[in-house]
Amino acid sequence: MLYFVGLGLFDEKDISLKGLEILKKVDMVFAEFFTSRLFGSNFEAIEKLIGKKIAILSREEVEEENIFIKEAKNKDIALICGGDPLIATTHTDFLVEAKKKGIATEVIHGSSIISSAPGISGLQAYKFGKVTTIPFPDDNFFPHSPYMAILENMKNNAHTLVLLDIQAHKDKYMSVNEGLSYLMKVKDERNEMSERNENNEEIAIDEAVIDENTLAIGIARVGSKDVVVKADKIANLIDYDFGGPLHCIAIPSKLHIVEAEYLVEIASAPKSILDKV
Repeated sequence: MLYFVGLGLFDEKDISLKGLEILKKVDMVFAEFFTSRLFGSNFEAIEKLIGKKIAILSREEVEEENIFIKEAKNKDIALICGGDPLIATTHTDFLVEAKKKGIATEVIHGSSIISSAPGISGLQAYKFGKVTTIPFPDDNFFPHSPYMAILENMKNNAHTLVLLDIQAHKDKYMSVNEGLSYLMKVKDERNEMSERNENNEEIAIDEAVIDENTLAIGIARVGSKDVVVKADKIANLIDYDFGGPLHCIAIPSKLHIVEAEYLVEIASAPKSILDKV
């Protein structure tokens, strides 16, 4: 049997009772934390809670060797991860692979940033469009797709949840500030593209503009006691201190009056946003 157990958002206390029961009874527990991790806990705390050691896997061991699937042929195995197990497509692939090998599976869901961040942002969950992720840029790698996803959602009057890159093996976790700076750099690049092409001819790019005056919501450490939810113009948020990881961003589209009031009262948004709803 192979169990996929979500640990939730922040610390070992977020594990569901069902998940805890499973982790206590299985033969072996494997963990991966490159798709997400618990910043309010550590392996020792989880091991103490479940009464057994956890085998921590590298990304290569998880994606290439599938050790836990091999072990599940003859044992009861649990693979744990932060958040909800099937939010990451990697785990969906594992579920399919296990089924192909005739291994019984069960999924124990955990709280996820996909639902928790929209909730704590004060924006109505059913008004969110496509979720996007801002990656750490690299040599010859600076995709405009996150910016374009936000624009497409705005055209449909949909809010956007923007997840921020995690590179746990490098202990790198993108901040709200880095994410907003990324979007502003994309904006600058696209403005340059719209002005001239290589033949010095004008190009018209038919799109709205996300700029320094766009309202954004920076969110940090959802599920913890020191969660931060701060709404303001990007120009004001870009240097705001959100503290430690994990962070994400919400970009609102057209606001309902209830959403606007929440942002003003709970997220310290400028009261001027109430004049626009």
